[in-house]
Amino acid sequence: MRLGMWELIVILFIVILIFGANRLPELGRGIGRGIRNFRDATREEKTSGDVGTDA
Repeated sequence: MRLGMWELIVILFIVILIFGANRLPELGRGIGRGIRNFRDATREEKTSGDVGTDA
């Protein structure tokens, strides 16, 4: 299921209506930090999880 161009435009318009144009950079930074923290946590789990796993 892929999103087309019109769907993305509608989603962006709704986000701008809800949060306002001034808060979009702040919202983007927050989402980026969350994704980065999630990636770091999964990397740490992979490195510590490989030691004691027997399949």
